[in-house]
Amino acid sequence: MSRKMEIGVVGLGKFGFALASAMIELGHEVVGVDRSEANIRRAQGMLTQVYQADATDEKALEQIGFKELETVVVSTGSSMEASILVVLNLQALGVDQIWVKAMSEEHERVLYKLGVPFVVFPEAFVAFQLAHRLAAPGLHDYLGLGKDVVTREILVSQWTGKTLRELNLTNKYSVQVIAFRHAGDSDFSFVPQADKALEEGDVLVLLGNTKNVMKISNH
Repeated sequence: MSRKMEIGVVGLGKFGFALASAMIELGHEVVGVDRSEANIRRAQGMLTQVYQADATDEKALEQIGFKELETVVVSTGSSMEASILVVLNLQALGVDQIWVKAMSEEHERVLYKLGVPFVVFPEAFVAFQLAHRLAAPGLHDYLGLGKDVVTREILVSQWTGKTLRELNLTNKYSVQVIAFRHAGDSDFSFVPQADKALEEGDVLVLLGNTKNVMKISNH
């Protein structure tokens, strides 16, 4: 069982609200923020806490306690500028784990240049999975090798300076590192080198049994 998390979600539109609701169902606490009164009304009673506020205002985020959150997901509609401003505010507040829903490849590149470790394209990811299943009938979901097999991204912090050989994750936890992204890059490389020293901000992708993958922490 993974530890209980308290995460923030900025933007409670279709994606942000669905994500926040899923995290609640998994037993975690979610603090939601949105400028839309309608979105706030929909989220009230569903999420742990909900605030109507402008997340492009750093003081507003600080006042509602985002400085204390370890993880925040940014899903701010169709405004790339607003998304970037929110990210800068969260970085200024010292938020460690920032996940951002990207709206374009340009947006993605800017986010990686800003040092955002986790950028997602929900629509593109689903389309990619569906394309593979259509092209090869009977193929399991992309990287879905079983009901209890998952992938997980880990942001390197305390592992800085160590190598994958030194970490020995396969023998210690029965998980495999299948991909690697250097801090600031937008693309992953696969089959990472065992003796290459990790740097802070690098991202590792782990593959393994859910229980084993969730045991791992480099914090």
